[in-house]
Amino acid sequence: MEFFRIKKDIPFMRHALVLNAISFITFLAAVFFLWHNGLHLSIEFTGGTVMEVSYPQTAPLESIRAKVEKLGYADTQIQNFGSSRDVMIRLPLQKDAEGKLISSADQSNAVMQVLDPTTSGVKLQRVEFVGPQVGQELAIDGLKALIFVVIGIVLYLSFRFEWKFALAGIIANLHDVVIILGFFAFFHWEFSLSVLAAVLAVLGYSVNESVVIFDRIRENFRKYRKMNTREIIDNAITSTISRTVITHGSTEMMVLAMLIFGGPTLFYFALALTIGILFGIYSSVFVAAALAMWLGVTREDLVKGDKKPDDNARNDDPNFGARV
Repeated sequence: MEFFRIKKDIPFMRHALVLNAISFITFLAAVFFLWHNGLHLSIEFTGGTVMEVSYPQTAPLESIRAKVEKLGYADTQIQNFGSSRDVMIRLPLQKDAEGKLISSADQSNAVMQVLDPTTSGVKLQRVEFVGPQVGQELAIDGLKALIFVVIGIVLYLSFRFEWKFALAGIIANLHDVVIILGFFAFFHWEFSLSVLAAVLAVLGYSVNESVVIFDRIRENFRKYRKMNTREIIDNAITSTISRTVITHGSTEMMVLAMLIFGGPTLFYFALALTIGILFGIYSSVFVAAALAMWLGVTREDLVKGDKKPDDNARNDDPNFGARV
């Protein structure tokens, strides 16, 4: 299925050096902010108090957030769970004037006072303390998950294509991940488990786009014997633009709906996906494909068993020879 067809191959690789230089600078900036600012981790990683309360009617989340913030908790997570009447409140660790940690019981009592059970009918269902050790384990497990995904992608691309594409693909994917994290470090956005899930999703989403382009490059090497590598890559990217617009456009519409209408619970999850999708398109075209070209990918690397290519394919292709 195609929305449109571009008759002239767009010379993407002509500008690859400049665009990759910009990408490299952006990558270094993201690394700097990660090192200088660090990530603003949620209480899932740092520890805190988890409360579950229930209302007799639909819970007024915005009112609850405003009341809890008056207690000095700026980094709370307040969301529905199970039904619109049940609310989960996550409070970060907080110290008193003497520097001692405030207990979960004291935190929950203070929250229940501002929620005013007598008037609102709210009931406290459960209080649980999440220690820093548990948060550290979650952070380590999340890092392991990221590493395993990266290793899996490298192995997949190595078997599917060959090492040059595998290296180019994984550098492009890590480029996306680091830039997402750099945004969160620069703006001090909260990094939670849902954001980590978005980062892992972006890894898979980005590698899918790279594989589509790599597949078309391999197909072009079979079809067009007399085209050079740069022309092969330009043609592959140009011929997949319609597919990219359809798939990424559809996904981005859904993600934007979550970003705009999903509320605070889904905001940072959708924001990470939005950044990842946009940079995923960019990296697949200008990072992965360009790196494969600079690594010296050739027809022999991809179609070693094809001894009789179609010499006339170049002339049969209605799009060939039309260069912008």
